[in-house]
Amino acid sequence: MQGTTTDENFWIRSFSNDTYLWYRDLPDIDPGSINSTEVYFDLMKTTALSQTGNPKDQFHFTYETERWRLLSESGISVGYGAQFQLGSSDSGRSVVVAYTEPNTSASANNLNRGATIISVDGVDVAYGSDVDTLNAGIFPSNAGEAHVFEVRDIGAAQTRFITLFSSAVTSDPVKNGKYFTVNGRRTGYLTFNDHIATSEQQLIDTMSWMRDSAVSELVVDLRYNGGGLLAIAAELGYMIAGSAGEGQIFYETQFNSKYPNYNPVTGEFLSPVMFQSYAVGYSANQGQRLPTLNLDRVFIISSEGTASASEALINGLRGVGVEVILIGDTTRGKPYGFYPADNCGTTYFTVQFKGVNARGFGEYSDGFIPVASANSQGAEVTGCRVADDFTHMLGDSSEGRLSAALNYIRNGSCPYEAESSISQPSVVESEMLDLSKTYGRIMKPELGNIL
Repeated sequence: MQGTTTDENFWIRSFSNDTYLWYRDLPDIDPGSINSTEVYFDLMKTTALSQTGNPKDQFHFTYETERWRLLSESGISVGYGAQFQLGSSDSGRSVVVAYTEPNTSASANNLNRGATIISVDGVDVAYGSDVDTLNAGIFPSNAGEAHVFEVRDIGAAQTRFITLFSSAVTSDPVKNGKYFTVNGRRTGYLTFNDHIATSEQQLIDTMSWMRDSAVSELVVDLRYNGGGLLAIAAELGYMIAGSAGEGQIFYETQFNSKYPNYNPVTGEFLSPVMFQSYAVGYSANQGQRLPTLNLDRVFIISSEGTASASEALINGLRGVGVEVILIGDTTRGKPYGFYPADNCGTTYFTVQFKGVNARGFGEYSDGFIPVASANSQGAEVTGCRVADDFTHMLGDSSEGRLSAALNYIRNGSCPYEAESSISQPSVVESEMLDLSKTYGRIMKPELGNIL
């Protein structure tokens, strides 16, 4: 039964004081003094800053429960079948298409990676003051909406106008499974965009194909992967590391000081998340033995959007001695997690735990940072800082970040001036795995607001 706003605020207050990681920092605000559950929840977090001056808690949000259920279980959300990359600078805001999917409104309008959105429903993206209209158009709330976009395609002198229609689209989290031949050896590549339930079987199929194709190097593209289910990351970790991860700790959870020995959400005694060598059963058969490549190093393509479970994958692999080479940009910096809590139609996400790897390391709140050379202990990771290249498709060996990874495999170092000019490696694209007959190819847009 739906309670009053005060009733709901009391629940939020109790829930937060019980499970919030930094519960000692919470303000004591009268639940009856705030006439909005959203506003009250926003106040129930720490205002402390990290050592670098960033807010300690940057991961505090809510979701409409039904939308969250559809997204997390089935990858279903409302959108156009396009992923938008948002940015801002002295030259104003920017919205660029990161990728689109076939059989969507975006693909029907020939909207491709690298296209720049100039205006939405007549409002200028860079400097328009009507932010509500921009957000409503870029992030439609309901299926059946129509919004007019002015776009400039790569290399085009003129803009064009298209009308995009929103619909319920299904995320295809694993795509572009393929291998390249570099120095006579096969290097696998896959784009992995979301640690959701449906990704389990897709990852198994892709990694099985790579194992059977005798892939001996691997590039995992996590540049647009903001996280999700930790168990999926533990499964992928095993599929990469194999024997190095068998029976080893992937992620050890630490809750607030009230709960040093057991999980306050599940009531279970604390035990580490292990590298998962059998399928959990989200979309694959529970207990199915997972394939593995048994690699001692892996290349991860990253960006500031690489977060949470994606960062746990990096940290977990490094914890058992698998060398990670980071190609791209510094990751988001989210060593924290939460259990989604449903209450009267709203799902609440408040930071409840942090995690460390088998070596006890977990302090990467400012992200994993690609540097020329690093040890395996800290937040700095050996790799190449390379800008995102929107002039090539994801999975194209000429795309800047993938090209840098392939160059590293070929030459053992970053390409010269990797951020501004990418030298092309000696690569033969040999074969690509086609999942399109089995899985939908529609991707949700980025969830969030412009500002």
